[in-house]
Amino acid sequence: MKVPLSWLREHVDLPAVTAHEVADKLTAAGLKLESITSYGHDVKNVVVGEVLEIEELTGFKKPIRHCKVEVGEATPREIVCGATNFAVGDRVPVVLPGGVLPGGFEVGARKTYGRLSEGMICSERELGLGEDHSGIMVLPADSPIGADVVELLGLRDDVIELEITPDIGYALSIRGVAREVAIAFGVEFRDPADVELPEETGVAWPASIGDPTACDRFVLREVRGFDPATPSPFWMRLRLMRAGMRPVSLAVDVTNYLMLELGQPLHAFDRDELDGEIVVRRAVAGERLETLDHVVRDLDPDDILITDQSGPISIAGTMGGLKTEISDGSTDIVIEAAHFSATGISRGSRRHGLVSEASKRFERGVDRELPLVASWRAVHMLAELGGATVQPGVTHAQVDVSPPRIAIPVGHPSAVAGVTYSKETVVARLEQVGCVVTDGEDPAVREGGVAPTGVVTGGALAARLAVKGDDMITVTPPSWRPDLTDPNDLAEEVIRLEGYENLPSVLPSAPAGAGLTEGQRLRRRVGRALAEGGYVEVLSYPFFSADDFDRLLLPAEDARRHAVRLANPLSEDEPLMRTTLLPGLLKTLVRNVGRGFADVALYETGAVYRPREGAAEVAPVLGVERRPMPEELASIEAALPDQPLRVAVVLTGEFERSGWWGGGRQASWADAVQAARLVAAEARLELSISADQHEPWHPGRCAALYVGDTLVGHAGELHPRVVEAYGLPARTSAMELELSRLEARMPGPVETPAVSPYPVATQDVALIVPDFTPVADVEAALRDGAGALLESIRLFDVYVGAQVGEGNKSLAYTMRFRAPDRTLTAEETTAARDAAVAMAADRVGAQLRSS
Repeated sequence: MKVPLSWLREHVDLPAVTAHEVADKLTAAGLKLESITSYGHDVKNVVVGEVLEIEELTGFKKPIRHCKVEVGEATPREIVCGATNFAVGDRVPVVLPGGVLPGGFEVGARKTYGRLSEGMICSERELGLGEDHSGIMVLPADSPIGADVVELLGLRDDVIELEITPDIGYALSIRGVAREVAIAFGVEFRDPADVELPEETGVAWPASIGDPTACDRFVLREVRGFDPATPSPFWMRLRLMRAGMRPVSLAVDVTNYLMLELGQPLHAFDRDELDGEIVVRRAVAGERLETLDHVVRDLDPDDILITDQSGPISIAGTMGGLKTEISDGSTDIVIEAAHFSATGISRGSRRHGLVSEASKRFERGVDRELPLVASWRAVHMLAELGGATVQPGVTHAQVDVSPPRIAIPVGHPSAVAGVTYSKETVVARLEQVGCVVTDGEDPAVREGGVAPTGVVTGGALAARLAVKGDDMITVTPPSWRPDLTDPNDLAEEVIRLEGYENLPSVLPSAPAGAGLTEGQRLRRRVGRALAEGGYVEVLSYPFFSADDFDRLLLPAEDARRHAVRLANPLSEDEPLMRTTLLPGLLKTLVRNVGRGFADVALYETGAVYRPREGAAEVAPVLGVERRPMPEELASIEAALPDQPLRVAVVLTGEFERSGWWGGGRQASWADAVQAARLVAAEARLELSISADQHEPWHPGRCAALYVGDTLVGHAGELHPRVVEAYGLPARTSAMELELSRLEARMPGPVETPAVSPYPVATQDVALIVPDFTPVADVEAALRDGAGALLESIRLFDVYVGAQVGEGNKSLAYTMRFRAPDRTLTAEETTAARDAAVAMAADRVGAQLRSS
């Protein structure tokens, strides 16, 4: 909303303040400032001149005129001009040598077309008044010669542009902003809608409301004998342009001017094109309308229409129809003003892609009491400026609507703000915005009840605050504030007018024992461990498509194919909630590789969504008029999917980079398994790993990850068909592990380990086992056989060759032994090692390698 400061001053007795000071007050009151634009402050030495003589110069490709212009000096000025729309005797704006036009353009005397030109005669565009550059601006005949054009036309002004949020539609008008400014400066406000309407009888044009849910007030007035050739006065055109609207014609400009000033959209119909009674109703399936933009639109049954006997003539509150449009020959005009359903206009506007200045106001809520006033002012302006005759009578169709009444405790604003406001302050602030406040609670709005219009009262607040009846007030919001519907809205009005800057900044005290949960700490530790291990964290959208099931080669009976479908997905291509983290990670990996990053290691932690057996497919949608009952909350909870937390990694290219120090190492399935070990270590758990076949991994390079008997995830190299489906580099590896299961298996509080002061004894052992034997099984056997003296075990070599026989492999381990209370003897260490080897021989058929 662009608000010229001069227009504000018509309705507010502002002190000598700048536009920036006004904007600061509005910002403090909760309105958002976009910009401040100054006009005319840089224009200098532009005066009114009278054309005395015109000499037509010949011999040039375009018309050139040499003019003598009286500017109030001793001698007339000689000026060369290329425009032809003015004549001798006309009064025009003249910028004299040394003068400055908008934008800092300085004008001087110069010789042109063989004549001396002492200045310039200006068009509207050159004065910054619009885009009209077709000819010279001709001033009224009574303009004083030599007068300052800037002062005469009011060109010096400041325009404050505000961003109007949906909850403050009243600020989409000079009237609404002026009221806020008056409150902010504590000065008088003159309401442009404060017009005493005469008693009128008769009907201007027959009309009725066919659907009370679409419109509750519809007003028509009529003028005849309007002169369509009459131009809009300059002051009106200037204000419209400064407010961001383009002047069109007098009839249209009057409706736009009043919309900007009052906030009430108006529409003008050509009376000669109307056919019978006008009815406001919803559309009928199959109806069509050609709107003012020459587009034939198919109408929806939910559209609000203005119709006559011929059918639709306007999409209410949005755009008129072409058939009844005001034209250059329209002399008889019917002015319409109405109060339409805000939600109906909003839906229709978006449905047809028509966002107009009128729809912006209607969808935010306009003053229901304005249609009579705005239409009365419109017809009288058309009569005054366009020579029309106002026809007696007014059409006024309406549906009875009771004003909302809200009962709240006087202390509610104080409870919300944490600042004590007296009853006098609360009442005074509410009355400033136009509310009617009465003591006590209206019997029609008793505790726990509902006002006649359906507004929930503050009875529950009163019960919670344990206030007495004497501390209750009943508030009736003004008609121009449809946004005030509950006690919190009223509290906000008191707080903002008292000043947000006066609210103290108090840091809340942290309650004892609060902090991160064990699950939150685990997630942070896992993130740090993977980052330190060379992985980069990414965040993917939790949506994917059914095609991902096939790309991942998931079997038809796989539980991951059972996904939650969104009712309103961001993209129709990805309507499902993810059941695995891998699709998002794989797509991110492909995007990075496509941009030239060949060596990539990514990780992500996040929830997956697994529907419960027997759960409702659609969660119940509850109203907002009251707190849900426990059984209603339970029904919502039952419909929600399980949301376990997972972590996944994907990697390709070099995991250890090559460089001047030597060759690197390609990422492999082993790195994916090691990433799982890093995660488990942060949960103070140890994984057992075994071979498995599980999509989307390679059937021969897939590891199942267990904690005890609980399967927690998989890791390994991806299946070649999955690699091809996603366009991944060859031999891409991945790991996915369920953090929620790790958290459930985590041991209790960490105990400080005992540190032995005695030396360690080291023994190396090499075992020959069949090549299909899992390394984890061999290591587990050695641990169990070695007993309590074993401190650690590490695999340091794997050998396959002739020395160990075909179909075998050699595994070499370093075993470290230590006792907490003594130095171990060689006999004790050897006995522990032999026991470990014997256990491995018994479990996996291991043989001690001798050479």
